[in-house]
Amino acid sequence: MEAIKTDVLIVGAGPVGLFAAFEAGVIGLSCHIVDGLGRVGGQCIELYSDKPIYDIPAIPSCTARELVDRLMEQIRPFDVPIYLGERVQLVEQREDHRWTVRTEKGVTFDAAAILIAAGNGAFVPQRLQVPEAAELEDKAVHYSVARLADFTGREVLVAGGGDSALDWALALKDVAKRLTLVHRRNGFSAAVNSVAAMKRAVEAGEMDFVVGMIDSLDAPDGALRSVRIKHVDCTTDIAADKLVALYGLVADLGSIAQWNLDVRGGRIEVDTSNYESSRPGIFAVGDIANYPNKQKLILSGFHEASLALRKAYTYAYPGKKRVHVHSSYDAKLAERVQASAEH
Repeated sequence: MEAIKTDVLIVGAGPVGLFAAFEAGVIGLSCHIVDGLGRVGGQCIELYSDKPIYDIPAIPSCTARELVDRLMEQIRPFDVPIYLGERVQLVEQREDHRWTVRTEKGVTFDAAAILIAAGNGAFVPQRLQVPEAAELEDKAVHYSVARLADFTGREVLVAGGGDSALDWALALKDVAKRLTLVHRRNGFSAAVNSVAAMKRAVEAGEMDFVVGMIDSLDAPDGALRSVRIKHVDCTTDIAADKLVALYGLVADLGSIAQWNLDVRGGRIEVDTSNYESSRPGIFAVGDIANYPNKQKLILSGFHEASLALRKAYTYAYPGKKRVHVHSSYDAKLAERVQASAEH
């Protein structure tokens, strides 16, 4: 596959990565975004999508989901390509000082600079701790839902009690032959509306809900037949040929730990004048960046990204002086925003 050439590759599609894409466009840098998760929003969406946020300037209150939606609207004028479900595997600097970056699925980028906005690192799903699960992964055991069609007419068991588990249970019940939601307790860490919708569906006989924990999987011939559920005083077997385990995500630096950066306590040390790491051309912003008096705030990440990209400009266009223009006087930006609004 031919390498995709860009001025800046942004690693992370959370709020800071999305705002960085906007800032890149404003100062004249092309950029692409890559993220290991299957949707934009990073830890905000995965961990607290409906939790209110109160410290975004000029926005008294919004949910994480609303913030991400607004950031996506803000970058729309720049048509930024976003590659989801793509974890970076390899990073190499060439003799021309540009970077070759390759994902686990083989997508290759040719970038002048790399901006890491990966929050607390790459997020990976918490996997089932039963011996049969690994062999069945991506066949009968899933940690995300890529296509509803794959579950049509199947006996599906969804495990978990958060937003993702309830949202997907409600969506899958409409295509599955039978849908069972399993959670370790009768309380949920999900949006009130989702919990209410789930309970109405159970009362209407559209799906089942069981309190318990997965004890083992019955798959003697490599095909899932049933799931054994452990209750307080007994076990039951529930017929299922598809299992979707949505127990949340855990942070993992992943391949970033192998990039020869100065990493301390799971975070990347940066120079606060431009948020550049110990390797010139690689920047870190947001929660993954570390420096004295670091504040883990979204607004801090916005500031860090803005300064980092101005230094990144010198790598993309060495010898070219960038002229600063306030956004309110930027005619080209105004035209882009207007054109985007009209379409």
